[in-house]
Amino acid sequence: MRAVQVTGYGDVEKLELVEKPIPEPKSNEVLIKIKACAINNTEIWMREGAYGTDSKSGWKPEGVQFPRVPGSDITGCVVKAGSQINESMIGKDVVLFPFTSSGEEGSEHISEDMSFIGSEYDGGYAEYVVWPADLCYHMPLPDYIESAVFSVSGLTAWHMVEQIEAAPNETIMVTGANGGVGSLNVQIASKVFGAKVIAIVGDLALEKRMKELGAAHVLSYKSNHLADEILEVNGGPIDSVLDVVGDALFSTSLQVLKPGGKFCISGSAGGQKTNLDFRTLYLKHITLFGSVLGTRSEFKQMLEAISEGKIKPVIERTFPLEKAREAQTYFKNAGKLGKIILLPEEQ
Repeated sequence: MRAVQVTGYGDVEKLELVEKPIPEPKSNEVLIKIKACAINNTEIWMREGAYGTDSKSGWKPEGVQFPRVPGSDITGCVVKAGSQINESMIGKDVVLFPFTSSGEEGSEHISEDMSFIGSEYDGGYAEYVVWPADLCYHMPLPDYIESAVFSVSGLTAWHMVEQIEAAPNETIMVTGANGGVGSLNVQIASKVFGAKVIAIVGDLALEKRMKELGAAHVLSYKSNHLADEILEVNGGPIDSVLDVVGDALFSTSLQVLKPGGKFCISGSAGGQKTNLDFRTLYLKHITLFGSVLGTRSEFKQMLEAISEGKIKPVIERTFPLEKAREAQTYFKNAGKLGKIILLPEEQ
């Protein structure tokens, strides 16, 4: 099969298109013919060494082992079943829950042995992948491409909204609102949990589309008076922040939060380190949440909400598998809206 491998830490030149054997499913696994794989920051930051270039670079103590096939947002069709798996699974269209874990229900994502597809296991930048059968779920939509945009970004967003306990009478600010996680934060917070959302983007040309996703107000982080604008459109301080940016908007976020407000972060595309005056936290009684992925129960809730039409796929564009370098480069461009998808075969 064709696959794209990361050969080490570095730029997109570390992505190489190779031929390798189709993997054989273990007794508890199925072999999936991949139809679509969405790109996430995760595999780019892993390649770039943003998580570290040693034992800190992956989810396991030994770090990422190269070469590795990245990609964790995967849809496809089951074409072979392991010896313990009922062959009725063959022919099923599935979406993959993106990690394995021995953690108890509700804490799978914080288990010490949590291992991520595309980091600890070969992932979706390929024509085939093997994965445990019990971590393969029915696609929420009939289209492979549309169903591929939710696994990591959607699970991350759903868990973030759950953590801040979003409620219909609250206002939530979403940073990076035009990205994969951000656009889903907007939808989930507004259309599933009923909160009022202030979406922060770079280009206000996206305002109409952000409001279609559920945003009540759309503001630009490029404004020199962003904090004042947030307070003005909300008529006062906000209840919570869902952040994927990090340093660039951290001080603004704390400034506009009400006393007792909540700040949840799952990414740091705008800076991984920040200056923090602890007095801001304790004098305003602010609660901070760190968030990565979520639980299998939340994944199932998310898939149900997608199938009911409450959450819709937001797709920027697709690339063929062999254009993985170009796709990852395009992914990092500012101003896009939604997910970038790799396709192993022509649709």
